[in-house]
Amino acid sequence: MTAQLACRVDALEPAEALRVELPGADGALVEVAVVRDEDGDWHAISDVCSHGQVSLSDGEVEGCTVECWLHGSTFDLVTGRPLSLPATRPVPVYPVTVDGEQVLVDVDALAN
Repeated sequence: MTAQLACRVDALEPAEALRVELPGADGALVEVAVVRDEDGDWHAISDVCSHGQVSLSDGEVEGCTVECWLHGSTFDLVTGRPLSLPATRPVPVYPVTVDGEQVLVDVDALAN
């Protein structure tokens, strides 16, 4: 599959995140956190925390990280790696393309 529309650029201000579900090549929905970091750059990571199985898009965006609201694990938006405990496993990171007013995400390819 190729990149697909996740949201429009006006859906998020810097330091905000949005949960979307996008169909993968196998037809299953993939939960994605589309994140605009504090510098305005776009990222897409799994919306499911690797520790607590909760939505990362509900967490705080600081710099180029997102913090899980439940247990406080922080994830790097570029690599998906956890930067603080209790999470020890990374989350998937997906390629993002901004095309005009559209934010496109490819859930069938990993960015890292």
